[in-house]
Amino acid sequence: MNRRNLLRSSLYAGTFSLLAPHARAAGANGELRIVVIGVKSRGGSHINSTISHKNARLVGLCDIDTAQLDRKKSELEKRHKLTGLKTYTDYRKVCQDPDVDAVCIATCNHTHTLIALSAAAQGKHVYVEKPVSHNIWEGEKLAMGQADYGVTIAHGFQRRSQEAWIDAFAWVKEGHLGKLTLARGFCYKPRKPIGKLPAPIAPPKTVDYNLWSGPREILPVQRKQFHYDWHWQSPYGNGDLGNQGPHQLDVCRWAQGDPDQYPASVLTAGGRIGYDDDGDTANTQILYIDSKPAPILFEVRGLPKKNLDWKNGMPDYQGVTIGNVLEYEGGKIIGGHKNSCTVLDQDGKEIKSFKGTGDDSIHHFINDVLSGKQAPLRGAKSGHQSSALAHLGTHALKLGKTADPDQISAAFSKTPALTDAFARMKSHLEANEVKDAITLSVPLTTDGKKLTGEFAAAATKLDRETYREEFKLPNA
Repeated sequence: MNRRNLLRSSLYAGTFSLLAPHARAAGANGELRIVVIGVKSRGGSHINSTISHKNARLVGLCDIDTAQLDRKKSELEKRHKLTGLKTYTDYRKVCQDPDVDAVCIATCNHTHTLIALSAAAQGKHVYVEKPVSHNIWEGEKLAMGQADYGVTIAHGFQRRSQEAWIDAFAWVKEGHLGKLTLARGFCYKPRKPIGKLPAPIAPPKTVDYNLWSGPREILPVQRKQFHYDWHWQSPYGNGDLGNQGPHQLDVCRWAQGDPDQYPASVLTAGGRIGYDDDGDTANTQILYIDSKPAPILFEVRGLPKKNLDWKNGMPDYQGVTIGNVLEYEGGKIIGGHKNSCTVLDQDGKEIKSFKGTGDDSIHHFINDVLSGKQAPLRGAKSGHQSSALAHLGTHALKLGKTADPDQISAAFSKTPALTDAFARMKSHLEANEVKDAITLSVPLTTDGKKLTGEFAAAATKLDRETYREEFKLPNA
C-alpha cells in the first residue's frame, strides 16, 4: 500500500469511536431499522438512501404535517411497493419505539439537536442534517451526547463521504502543495425575497404547530410559504451562512486538519440587502475567521450579478459559485458542491484532478452503525465544530451596527484577501444598484473553548435562545 492509499485509509478509519455493546447489537439479523423524520425536501433523499442500502430497512415515516406524511407514504407504496410503514407525527413516539434502531433527521434547523439527542437518549443511532445545531450550545450538547449515550451520531456534511475530497486531502498530506495559507468558501446562491405579509396567518391545518415550534416560543406565522422559507427567519433557520455555508465551512476545517477548538476571532459584515421581506437573516455577507493553521474567508451572496435580475445569473469567484478555493504555498484546490475537485499550480495550470463515485453519506452512516465503529470525521463533534463557525458569524453580525464603507474598509484591512473581498462586495451591490446599509459586526473572540472578551456575554445570551419546558434537551 503506497503512502497516499495509507493516508486515504486513515481518513476512513481514523481513531474509531467504539460504541456501547447495546449499540453494536442494534438491528435485527444485521438489518438496520430506520425511521426518517421530516419527509419533505432532504427527507426524500434520506428515504431513497435508506431503501437502496441492502442492510437497512425503512420501517416508518415521521412528520408534523399529515399532508406531507400521507403523500410520501402513498408514493412509497406505489413506487417501491413498500407496505407496513408506520407513520408518526410526534418524533417522541419514534424515539420510544423499541422496533426502531435508527433515525434520519431532515426537519427544520431549530429541532435538529433536540430530536437527535432525544433519539440518542433512547439508544437510537442518529443521522442529522446540517447544520447539526441551531446554536453553539446545542452543538456542544450533541457532541457530549454521542459519548454519553454510546450511539453513532453522524452529520450531513456530504463532502466527508466523497472519494474525490478524501483522496485530495490524502494527496495534500503527502506534501505536494505545501502549507495551507487561506481556506475560502463560497455560497453565491440565488435567493429571491420571500414576500411580506400585511399580518400573520394561521399555520396549515395539517400541521401540528406546537410540535413544529418545538423549543421555540409559539410565534405568529409571518411568511407566505410555511415550509422552507423558515430558513430565512432566525428563530428557526440560520440563513445561508448556516444553511449552505456549513458544507463549505466544513471543507475549510478539513483542509485545516480539523481543529478541535473554536477560532481565535471572527469578523463579519453584511446584512439582508436588496429587498424588504419577512426574512431577517443575511443574504449578503463576508465572514473572516482567524484560525490556525490558516484563516478562513467565507462569502455569501444571494443577489444576482446585476440589476436585481436573476436572469443575469449569479456572480462567481474563479469559476466557483457554491464551493471552495483552498490556497496553499504551491497552488490551490478548487471544487464545487460535488464529488470532484481540481488542483492548480501557482500559475493557474491544472496539475491534477480528483473525481469520485461513492458519495452517499447515509450509506456510510448505516455501515458505521452495523460495524460498531465510526471515523471521527463523520461524527457529532466534527459536525458541531463546522456548524459553530456559522453560528459565530451570525452572532457577531447580529451584535454589530450599520457602518459606512470607509469604516468597513478600515476594519477589513487586516489582509489583502479581506480587503479584496469587501471591494468585490461593494462592486456587486453597486451592480445591483443597491444602497442599503451594511452592518459591521463586533469582533467576537474565543479562547478555543468558550466565548471571551467584551461581547462574550451578549453573544452567549443570543446563543442560548429559548427552550420551552416540554422541549428541553435531554442532557441540558
